[in-house]
Amino acid sequence: MAPPRPIRLRITRPDDWHLHLRDGAALATSVPHSARCFRRAIVMPNLQPPVTTVAAAAAYRGRILAAAPAGSGFEPLMTLYLTDELPPAEIDRAAAAPWLAAVKYYPAGTTTNSESGVTAIEETYPTLERMQQLGVPLLMHGEVNRDEIDIFDREAVFIDEILAPLIKRFPELPVVLEHITTREAAEFVAGADVDAKIGATITVHHLLYHRSHMLAGGIRPHLYCLPILKRDSHRAALRAAATSGNPRFFLGTDSAPHPVGDKESACGCAGIYTAPAALELYAEVFDEEQALDRLEAFASFHGADFYGMARNESRIELVRESWEVLECYAFGGETVIPVRAGETIRWKIAG
Repeated sequence: MAPPRPIRLRITRPDDWHLHLRDGAALATSVPHSARCFRRAIVMPNLQPPVTTVAAAAAYRGRILAAAPAGSGFEPLMTLYLTDELPPAEIDRAAAAPWLAAVKYYPAGTTTNSESGVTAIEETYPTLERMQQLGVPLLMHGEVNRDEIDIFDREAVFIDEILAPLIKRFPELPVVLEHITTREAAEFVAGADVDAKIGATITVHHLLYHRSHMLAGGIRPHLYCLPILKRDSHRAALRAAATSGNPRFFLGTDSAPHPVGDKESACGCAGIYTAPAALELYAEVFDEEQALDRLEAFASFHGADFYGMARNESRIELVRESWEVLECYAFGGETVIPVRAGETIRWKIAG
């Protein structure tokens, strides 16, 4: 007979290695939701205008810290937005700022506020070479953006056309394939050479949902994200990767809030707001996969180790206890609807 499943789980305080907080009045909602359970978070730079200088990143970081709850100890780790014109000299300044963790690659036009993204990866080679020299990680939104490529195939094509050649050309450049969504991505990362400096973040919504959840029986705009949800077979592959214990896979929520009007519109914005219950939902997934003993490493160790940062010393406790997610939250004068709004979650943070 299998031993009874634990009802309490105490783990090292985790980090979120991929997070959208937005800006302005929205920070009063988004920052506390992440700070309640995550000690550090890598903050995405796709604002309007994008964060393309260390000075702009420092100013944005100041606004985030001002919105953090007193005593939370929340530490935003900032990123620069890679463009065709981002100069290598800005990488020198980035490497000198201990709170600036990485540079983010968006193919132009692939997702929210990506209009300033890279039009051709070759344009960025001088900057990538400097990043390799200084050990500054490159975070990649892994999709191509060509009309002839089906939206459900864009991650797999990206791996073949962009990622694999890039790793070969820059073997010492640390690369994170963000928010992976396919079996192909999981297999590529897991199967890379033992010395390859590659990792991958996995969101909780790609572990919970597949494309039928978003489309069957009517379109559910609050489950629309990019990269888009894929087949259930891909979700199964992601669950296997996340719970495998492989240190190349780590937690990155890609929590991305939008006001309800921007989601429920003729052309709804891409992004799922998971921050109000992210850690609890990861616990649900690992519980379902009978892998609670591997949650701590995925959430608290693998990302810190990849980035060469000290693991957190504080701890957090989860309890198997049901609670109901609020229907919505205030969001800079508007409202935002979280994932599982009005539904029950089976794990909660104790205290």
